[in-house]
Amino acid sequence: MRKRFIIAAALIPLAAPAFAADPVEGMWKTKPDDNGNFGHVQVAPCGPKLCGVLVKAFGPDGKPTASPNIGRQIVWDMVPKAPGRYTGGKVFSPDRGKTYNSKMTLSGDTLEVAGCVFGICREQIWTRAK
Repeated sequence: MRKRFIIAAALIPLAAPAFAADPVEGMWKTKPDDNGNFGHVQVAPCGPKLCGVLVKAFGPDGKPTASPNIGRQIVWDMVPKAPGRYTGGKVFSPDRGKTYNSKMTLSGDTLEVAGCVFGICREQIWTRAK
């Protein structure tokens, strides 16, 4: 019995990074843009902050398509503020070619991503990609 306890105690530090993952990490499907295109954005840590990279693009027909933005950071410098709330970051809008101040709100498998300029925000609801 003591041997099992020692083994279990030794394995806890190895499992800690899995428990420490932020709930927003993972693959997110964006809302279609003004042109009907959407993408999959992988959100992951980038240093002490969170970033999202476009890993796959889809056309209005839902089929994969080439995009010069694949591999580009779409979201960066996000900082967790409170459970499910992220601020201080930037978001790039491929359909408009512009970068905005950003904030995100996580609720289950939906992520509200807002790009803001002078207090006016444009929001999208992303869903967790399956």
